[in-house]
Amino acid sequence: MSALRDLILDAFKQADKILLALCVAASSYGVILIYSASRYKTVLHGMPFKQAIMMCAGIVLYFAVSQFNIDILRQKWKLVTFGSFVLMALLKTPLKYSQNGNTAWLMIPGTGLTIQPAEIVKIFFCVVLAHMLTYLKRQKVINRLSSVLLMCVTLGFFAGIVVFFSKDFGSALIFVLIFVFMVWGAGLSKLWFAFGIASLTAAIRVVWPIIPDDETHKARILTLFDHELDPQGVSMHQLRSIAAIRSGGFFGQGYMKGITTQNPQSSRLPERTNDFIFSTCCEEWGMVGASIVILLLTLILLRILYIGFICNDTCHSLICFGFVGMFVAQIGFNLGMCLFVMPVIGVTLPFFSAGGTSLVVNFMIMGLVSGIRSRSDPDWVRNTETPDELPPQNKQHRPRNHTTSQPQRNSVLYTPGNKRRVKR
Repeated sequence: MSALRDLILDAFKQADKILLALCVAASSYGVILIYSASRYKTVLHGMPFKQAIMMCAGIVLYFAVSQFNIDILRQKWKLVTFGSFVLMALLKTPLKYSQNGNTAWLMIPGTGLTIQPAEIVKIFFCVVLAHMLTYLKRQKVINRLSSVLLMCVTLGFFAGIVVFFSKDFGSALIFVLIFVFMVWGAGLSKLWFAFGIASLTAAIRVVWPIIPDDETHKARILTLFDHELDPQGVSMHQLRSIAAIRSGGFFGQGYMKGITTQNPQSSRLPERTNDFIFSTCCEEWGMVGASIVILLLTLILLRILYIGFICNDTCHSLICFGFVGMFVAQIGFNLGMCLFVMPVIGVTLPFFSAGGTSLVVNFMIMGLVSGIRSRSDPDWVRNTETPDELPPQNKQHRPRNHTTSQPQRNSVLYTPGNKRRVKR
């Protein structure tokens, strides 16, 4: 028992409590919003309680995962890649679960819980891509054509299996944003970004006229430029979202008093507990409540960025940048969808939208970031790097053919700065 107690205390001491406090504050605010947004239908009354239970489970997993050494996934990157394929392939088995016509969930037998495998695959993608970029960066070949093609193939594989097995194009777009953040952080030349933008623009100009005008995804994009193009069809959800946001004003209509949020008709504001939870917040809490949501999410992102900048392992930094790209994409797509400046792609708002398993996965991601923070010792401590300048030594006692040995773990004379790689 004493060993278990010491392990728990050690996990608590090493965890990043600032990041945890921000996540708990955001998810608690989300439970409050979900409670109001679920009052309109009796069958949803248990949703906030379930969300609170999953938040508590997420906090426990935060501490547990923070003790996990993410380098294990780096070393087993081939197995991680294969595991991602297998995980997505389970969507073609009887374990699949459909919701609103979207088959992107797995039902855990005997529990009644569902999980979206793409959420876990995003974590694996960040680890595998970070491992690859770190190797290419060390070899100083990151800007070669062969290296860029290898990166694109990796992106295509992970995003491809998500689209193939789940038809979830929203998650595929998130993979692209993760990729952009990570290769930018790795130092890919801006010329490659310019080439990518030019190629994407040319591809859109060629493909766009071929797509039928009545195709759903194309119609959702066209309505962004003309909100009244299909007010009773693809535009309906977002038009009602905008109406709810505008009606909130500065201070809102009051908690559990939103006209649209409390309307018993589901069509008045569809998916008000998850996809459009931000619209619910704006209607009942106004601009003040919406600002709190944005502030909490911004502070979480800044904290992850801070941890990414202070850790001395390139791969760990890139993983943090990937997580930032993941959350920036989810937040941007969800808020843009609610504000009718982005098409509806079924992306929820992290920590706020209803969804117990997605909340738990978000806490697990934060636990990985916390673990990176607790392991942010200089790389040479782990026998991988050595500082550029070693402390001066007494030349009188130095042998003529003396070669400087690598610093040992108990050395305190290392100062962070530029480092040079040594051959093993």
